Amino acid sequence: MQKFLTALVLIPLGLIIFVFALANRQLVTVSLDPFAGNDPELAATLPLFVLLIGVAILGVIAGSTVTWLRQRRWRKAARRHQAEAIEARAQLTELRASVVTPPAAEAQRAPRLLQLGSANSSRDKQSATL
Repeated sequence: MQKFLTALVLIPLGLIIFVFALANRQLVTVSLDPFAGNDPELAATLPLFVLLIGVAILGVIAGSTVTWLRQRRWRKAARRHQAEAIEARAQLTELRASVVTPPAAEAQRAPRLLQLGSANSSRDKQSATL
C-alpha cells in the first residue's frame, strides 16, 4: 500500500518537474558579484529550470537543518529519559534480586497467630448476645 501511495505522489511530481524543465530551457546568467554589473567575476550561465530546482533543493536542505537544530532540546530530553529508564530498570532488577523470604521464625509464627485469632473469634461469637 505504501509503495502505491509513493508512486501516486512521485509519478505526477516527476511529470510536473519534467514539463517545467521543458518549458524553462532558456539560459539565464546568475551573478554573485553585486558591484560589477556588466562583467561580473562570479557568474554562471544556466538553464532557468536548473537554477530554480537548485534553489528549491537548497531551501529544503536549509529548512531541514534549521528544524534539526531547533529539535535539539527534545532529542536531549529523550536521551535523558532513556538513560533514566535504563537506570530504573537496573534498580528494579536489583530490588527484585534482593527481596528475601521472611525468616523462619516469623514464617512459623504467622500461621499460629492466625489460628489464635480464629479461635478467639469463634469464642466471641458464641458468647455474644444481642
